[in-house]
Amino acid sequence: MTDPRGQLFKLLKEKSFRYSPDKPFTLASGRLSPYYVDCRPVTFSAPGLALVGEILFDMLQNLEVDAVGGLTLGADPLAHALALTSHLKGRPIQSFTVRKEPKGHGAGRQVEGAVQPGDKVVIVEDVATTGNSALKAIVAARAFGLNVLKVIILVDRLEGGKEAIAAVIPQVEAVFTLADFAPAKA
Repeated sequence: MTDPRGQLFKLLKEKSFRYSPDKPFTLASGRLSPYYVDCRPVTFSAPGLALVGEILFDMLQNLEVDAVGGLTLGADPLAHALALTSHLKGRPIQSFTVRKEPKGHGAGRQVEGAVQPGDKVVIVEDVATTGNSALKAIVAARAFGLNVLKVIILVDRLEGGKEAIAAVIPQVEAVFTLADFAPAKA
């Protein structure tokens, strides 16, 4: 892949970003915004998964990490893409998911996947507005006994989410921000 970041940006711009100044979108946070970013059309696609895996793997080259995961549903394809890419590159990093609530039957776990207490992990998030999803994942991961080293956001909406996360986990990095996608204001 010659420019994974550029290719991923192009896919996200085409398939995930929407701008509607006259009819704003209601976000998961309850806020209204003329901008909407739904990464799933890209992160659930074969080309998107390949690009995400490459980009995240490169971002973790200088960090000793056992696993990557986050709050289901948005973080799942990011974690799985990275796990597969890392295996193919000979430096396996496992993946895990954090349920929104502990499972109501069976083992009753909230954290599922190839992790065990004491593992060093990175939390991933597809889109951050308030940071609440990543913060919930951090709390659950820590309660499970995981050592959260860093958070990576695919798209930071620049509405305080990254800063809220940084108050808990100082290492926070975004691949893209809403400013990368948003039309220039007149």
